[in-house]
Order: sequence, then C-alpha cells, then structure tokens
Amino acid sequence: MNPREKDMDRRMKKRLVILAVFAVLAFPFRGNAEETMTWEACLKESVKNNPDLISAEGSILQQNAAKAISASSLFPQVDASLGASTTKANTAGVSSTTDSYSYGIAGTQLFFDAFKTLNTVKQGNENVNAARYNFKFVSSDVRKRLRTAFVELLKAQESISVAEDIAKIRRGNYELITLRYASGLEHRGALLTAEANLADANSGIAQAKRSLSLAQRQLSKEMGRKIFVPITVQGEFSIQEDIKVKPDLDTLVNTHPSLLVKTAKKNAAAYGLKTTYADFFPKLTGQAGANKSDAHWPPENKEWNLGLSVSLPLFEGGLRKAQVEQAQAVLSQAEADERSTKDGLIVTLEESWDALQNAGDAVDVQQKLLAAAEERSNIAESQYSIGFISYDNWSIIEDNLVSAKNSFLAARANLLLAEANWIQAKGETLEYAAK
Repeated sequence: MNPREKDMDRRMKKRLVILAVFAVLAFPFRGNAEETMTWEACLKESVKNNPDLISAEGSILQQNAAKAISASSLFPQVDASLGASTTKANTAGVSSTTDSYSYGIAGTQLFFDAFKTLNTVKQGNENVNAARYNFKFVSSDVRKRLRTAFVELLKAQESISVAEDIAKIRRGNYELITLRYASGLEHRGALLTAEANLADANSGIAQAKRSLSLAQRQLSKEMGRKIFVPITVQGEFSIQEDIKVKPDLDTLVNTHPSLLVKTAKKNAAAYGLKTTYADFFPKLTGQAGANKSDAHWPPENKEWNLGLSVSLPLFEGGLRKAQVEQAQAVLSQAEADERSTKDGLIVTLEESWDALQNAGDAVDVQQKLLAAAEERSNIAESQYSIGFISYDNWSIIEDNLVSAKNSFLAARANLLLAEANWIQAKGETLEYAAK
C-alpha cells in the first residue's frame, strides 16, 4: 500500500470512529442498565403513577360533580329563547304568508320541597367524604403492596449473596471430601452426597437470580411504571416501628379509613331516607318570564308572566311507600356494614400486632441459631479433617449451617413484611413516614 492509500485509509478509519462516537452519544444504550432506588424514591413515584390511586382520585371528582349537580336545583333555573317562523297558507285560491318573531327569558325557582334537595346535597357531601376516605384506604393498601414488593426485592438481592455463600461452603466441603476419598479415608457415598449438595447450591444461585427478576417486575408494577427497567433497591433489614409499647387499638380503629368509609356511607343512607320521606309533602315552585313577539323584526308586543305552582302526589300505586322501605333497608345494611367493619378491624389490629411481635422474636432467635451454627461448623470442619468425627455427624452440622443462613434471611424479611402489615392494619397511607 503506497503512502497515498495509507493516508486515505487512515482518514476513513477516523471518520468511522467519529460516526460511532456520535451514534453512541445520540442513542445511548440502556438495555442492561439498572436503576438504584431507595424506599423514599419508590414512595414518591408510586404516589404519582399508581393506577389504583388515580382511579380512587377519579371517584372523588365524580362525587364532587354529583354533589354540585344536586346543589344546582337550589338556585334559579333561567332559560332564554329566540324564535322565528314563516307560515304559508292557501285559502280559496288566495295565498298568504305570515311571519312570526319572538324572544324572551323565563325562570323557575324552587321554594319548598320538604328539604328534599337540601338532604340530597348533604347525601352527596357524605358520598364525597366516603370517596376521600376510600382514597386513603386504597393508598394504605398500595403502600402495603409497594412495601411488600420492595422487601421481596431486597430479600432477593440478599438471597443471591446467601446462595453464593452456601455454594462456597458446599464447594469447600466437596474439595475436602474429594481429598479424603482419594486418600481412602472416605467412602464413595460421602463423595456423591457432597457433589449433589454442591449442585443443589449452584441451582440455588440460579433460582435466586430468577426470583430477583420477578421481584423487580412486581416493584415496577406497584410504582405504576409503563416501561420496565431493572431495579436495585437500597435498604436495611431493620424496622422503625416501636414494638415495645402496645398502642391503643380502639383509637386506631376509630380513625381507620375503611371504618370512616362505612360511616360516611351510613350517613349518606340516612340522608337518602330523609329525601324519600320528603316526597310525601307538597312541592312549591315559582315561575316568571318576559318575552316579545310580533310579525316583524324586532318584535314589539310585550308579554310577561308570574306565578306559583304546587304539586302533591295523591296516588302512585304504593310507589312512595316502597321507596321508603327500600331506603330503610339501605340504611339498615349500612349500619350493619359499619359495625362489621369495626369488629373486624379490632381483630385484624390484634393479629397484626401479635405477628409483628412474633417476627421480632424470630429474628433474635434465628440470629443466635446462625451464630451457633457457624461456630459448630468451624469446630466440626477441623474435627472432621483430622478424623475426630464421622462424615455423617459433620454433614448434619453443615446442613444446619446452610439452613440457619436461609432461615435468618427469611426471618429478617418476614419482620419487614410484618411491619408493613401492621402499618396497613393501622390504615396509614403512602404519605406515612418512610420505613
């Protein structure tokens, strides 16, 4: 290759490098990039994007609009009209055309309906309250699901490390037994068992990694993300709730959003019964209007009207009575629902509190068992390597160590989940202090 060709080749390579750099900068590849998130960051994103919260918020807007629709009947109803028409007639061979023009304004005002409309507005206000309390209940449920997904991902991340530690233990066991088998100090059954344990440990690593992907998907769903991006979470296996002093459960019940929803629905049903009774009374309405009409535009003939009208149902085939009975049944059902919810909440709170206490105790126990298993394993390995204990005894001790590692991780994760259940049982929402 002559110098000219070498120079052209060098320039071409330089251009290709520049184009490649531009392509990377313009279209960054993020397919395998993982996003690291804290619990607080997950909370903020879920508040904005979770579809269940968006749906519950829509219900509040609907009930507000329904209340405004009911309240509009308390104000004057005013209509404006404008009309123009042409009539052509043929009588006895004589054609005639008549024009007509008019415009005006008319209004009605409700004066008395036995407070039916007012009670309907109050009923709507209670429905708004029910929707707002339901939003808090949904938020509490979303927080529990989000926290559960966060903990499961945190556990999945830690389980990979635990699985790798177990695999390291099993690999060391296998190497030791292989040496003893080669020296004629151990039987073939021990070697095959160690080999199977190592294979099981490697399989555990693969399972932990698959669980990690599922946990990432679940957390992404609870945050309301439309596009999945692998997530890594940062957190500690420790709780912030005070589990030493038992709170007043009755106070927690009375402020729980699920009970407040039932109470608001009961109040709405009570106002609904009042509106039904109002139909037995007369309804007084006033009308007023003014308009102009003429055969020419603009019309000049003035007209106005002013009046009152009273309406009273006399016979409707038992309709009003049936409506009252229906409203009474709705109220009775709402009262029973309120009582059932309250009774259930006190039991749920007691169960959640006990579960949180038990989970805390379990962590302490499993931590001690793990420390004991590690110490026994260290001693047993030394004893087995010099022939002081048999393979069967050493194998049992090593199996206990593996089980203790998994149990300790499960206990720590269960404590966080028990805390999440307790917070949800109290009715705390996503805005509750991050834990």
